[in-house]
Amino acid sequence: MFDLKGYGNQIATGAWVTVEIFLASLALGLIFGLITALAKLSRRAGIRKAADLYSDLIRGLPELLTILLVYFGLPILIARLLSLFGIDFYLEVTPFAGGVAALGIYFGAYAGEIFRGAILSVPKGQIEAAHAFALPSFQVYRRVILPQAWRIALPGLGNMTLALMKNTALVSIIGLDELMRKTSMATAVTHQPFTFYFTASLIYLALTILTSIAMHFLEHRASRGVKEAQA
Repeated sequence: MFDLKGYGNQIATGAWVTVEIFLASLALGLIFGLITALAKLSRRAGIRKAADLYSDLIRGLPELLTILLVYFGLPILIARLLSLFGIDFYLEVTPFAGGVAALGIYFGAYAGEIFRGAILSVPKGQIEAAHAFALPSFQVYRRVILPQAWRIALPGLGNMTLALMKNTALVSIIGLDELMRKTSMATAVTHQPFTFYFTASLIYLALTILTSIAMHFLEHRASRGVKEAQA
């Protein structure tokens, strides 16, 4: 690897941390998104309102502010809630955990809307047919609704996933030694901003291209049966 004034290994380590936080927050965001979508479609008004509140609140905040609120505010909020029950406890949140939680929460708010629209796009006739075979609701979701909703949601999720990859750079604000923070540290010492920021841009571009390829592969794989039937 390029030496980069002795910071080559540091940049590589930061890039790997970026990949880790991206994958972890993506997995968490997909879980939050699916739960939010199901909650929005719930028959219980209280659950629907709670999901709408989460979605509207998070989507109305800048992502950087969400990261700061989760990392600095969540431990304080938990401590104060526990103190009401006489429990003296303070949650220590690492920059990695705080970054993953914040990005996952933010991604999940948008993914929830994508999943909700995808679920509503599944033909009602197929759902009625599944119920006619006396399938339990869980089996209807697992075998009929979710596989088709996943295919419909993939294009929208792909755009959000690419944005998530690039937004991992925001986590440097809370001290996580990912690619952007390592780059800034190297720049501050060597006073060669173009060299290191250009290198970081190439790495982000490569990661974005790989993510785009992976999403295109998933879309193609999820659409195989549909394209064959249409043909």
